[in-house]
Amino acid sequence: MKRRFLLPLLCLLAFAARLPAQGPFPPEAWPPVVNSNAVVHFFSVGEALPPVGETWTPVLRVLSGGDQVTEPFTIGGLDGLKVTGSYLNVADSEFAEWADEEVIDVLMLVYGDGALLNSAGAPRNFNFLTGILPELAAPVGGSLPVEAKNSKWNWVLFRVPNGLRGSDGQRLVGTVPENAQGDFSAGGVNGGTLRLEQVPNLIVRAVAFGPLGAFGEPEVINVFAAPDACDPEPPTNLVFHDVSTGAAHQLELLNNGDQTVTIEDNVGPGDDRRRAARPVGSFMNFGISSNFLGRPCNDPRTMKICITYYDDPALVDVGFGPEAYATDALGGVAFVPAAQREKLRGTGRWQRRSWTIPAVNLFGVNTAPLTGGPRLAFEGGAVAIARVDLGVFRTGTHPLAGQDPLPDCFADPNICTDAYGSFAEMDLAAGKLDGLEPGSSGGDQAMLQAEAGPPGDLRMAIRPAFDDGPAGFTHNYLNFAITGEKLGPTSQPNARLAICVTYYDDPELVGTTFRPEVYFSERNGVLGLAFTPGSIAVPLEGTGVWRDAYFEIPDMKFNGVNQGPQAAARFVLSGKIFFSRVRYAVIRPCGPNAGVNQLEACKPPPEAPMLAITRTGGAVRIAWPASYTDFALRQSATLPAANWEAVGTAPVVEGDQNVVTVQAGPGTLYFQLVR
Repeated sequence: MKRRFLLPLLCLLAFAARLPAQGPFPPEAWPPVVNSNAVVHFFSVGEALPPVGETWTPVLRVLSGGDQVTEPFTIGGLDGLKVTGSYLNVADSEFAEWADEEVIDVLMLVYGDGALLNSAGAPRNFNFLTGILPELAAPVGGSLPVEAKNSKWNWVLFRVPNGLRGSDGQRLVGTVPENAQGDFSAGGVNGGTLRLEQVPNLIVRAVAFGPLGAFGEPEVINVFAAPDACDPEPPTNLVFHDVSTGAAHQLELLNNGDQTVTIEDNVGPGDDRRRAARPVGSFMNFGISSNFLGRPCNDPRTMKICITYYDDPALVDVGFGPEAYATDALGGVAFVPAAQREKLRGTGRWQRRSWTIPAVNLFGVNTAPLTGGPRLAFEGGAVAIARVDLGVFRTGTHPLAGQDPLPDCFADPNICTDAYGSFAEMDLAAGKLDGLEPGSSGGDQAMLQAEAGPPGDLRMAIRPAFDDGPAGFTHNYLNFAITGEKLGPTSQPNARLAICVTYYDDPELVGTTFRPEVYFSERNGVLGLAFTPGSIAVPLEGTGVWRDAYFEIPDMKFNGVNQGPQAAARFVLSGKIFFSRVRYAVIRPCGPNAGVNQLEACKPPPEAPMLAITRTGGAVRIAWPASYTDFALRQSATLPAANWEAVGTAPVVEGDQNVVTVQAGPGTLYFQLVR
């Protein structure tokens, strides 16, 4: 009996010895399953990871600039690069190595936070842009399970298909076609080779390219350790300390080390004296008591800090603002760019402004044993601070998810004044360019100007080139440049933008559509691309006249997509639709022009509501919502109606309804509401 079990046991042991090692693998070295004899091109921050074989060469670079910005970032005890733009673009100086590879394996060391998942906290596809303009593809390289969000450094493996180019049948990665456009110095777009699409906040420490199987299998690499145990986030999102009144809510003004302060009375103009704190040195800091906003083991969150300060005429050009903040519970620190600090203008009034900072850990900077947010720094003088509010943007299923904890504190107080314009117009028919004009015509957005419209109403107008433009592009975009900062500087916070487009409703283009599509927006402190839903697209009906279309975008930054010096959203069109006039209006959230929409007249009228009609005895009761104040009730005895007549009885408001009661006579009556 013993001998009968010996052979299977030995076989089992031998089989187990041949099994590959299983992740998770430590971040201090390449995974032990990689092939040291494979041709691998790699990069690691600070050259922390050496090659594991003679065919491993450190020829990759992570690019930074434009919409693919990365910045140094320390988290989880290790240095990395954080994507502060939209893309991670990796350049391979020896990209021709991949010309015959059907699949390129991409091994990465990434930090396990929310950037690995979608906005709902679920797995997302990771798309890799391959090819050179004008022939591109964005295949899926894989996805990661929710377990990847574990607040640890993780090895992950993607498999990127290297498709064939239509024009010459060559691989998209590894070869350069004759019709190549743009910066293809590394065999891809914008100076890179492989670009990871739409990954704001992704933190990476190492990247390696190799042939299929060079790093093992995804099911071996993509295994993740469980996160450390931690209390859930509390149902809170706001603390404050008001020096002027002495009131505070779970936020303490610190006075120790290199962050000492003095308290002064009667600071400010004669009609608004307040008590305030001034830094003795370069820093001022606040600690959160009782772990009120959470613990350092909780996920880093976007924080908003609002400062009430005296804009002292004696301190013009003195700068201050958030400086250092914790990135993790291990002492990692990151810094807010000094360019974001407020410069005093010397108005002699108390001012209030905010900063929104992504991925702040509650460990704080020099706040122990309290938790903390970003520390304040001062350059050239001691600015008087009367109040500090600190809020957290909650996400997911948190009861406060999606709320701005300080909605009335703005990053630029000037948006609440008349300092910035709110209207821009381009009217090609009238030859008027008032802060708005046709954008750059080229690349994938070639545009043509010509007369268009019905006989008797021809107007100069603009349309996408489509097949009338350079070969290799669809040319289905229109883009417009905002000139002279007509709507204010790019640095201002998201603007609520109304758009009115005058277009030719061409009978030959019935069913074609257009809409503003892609634009820049700052969400949770991160600037990135945003897209409008396809449902807002306007279809052509073929009336043969010039018509107006209205759009409203609530969170517009004027950085411009493939357009400068400033721009709003780029339009996408499915046909050769002509625009003769485009108008923009910013609807300000505060100040003397709060809520004013200079394009209100362009908005389509609301549709008439359904009528609620009931009959009791000889009376007929007709009701509709009282909010529809500019509608009138009409009646007819026939349908189709040869003649609608106004109902003589005036409506009476009953609760939230307009009610008209009429006496029923013989025959049938039909009713309608008209604007």
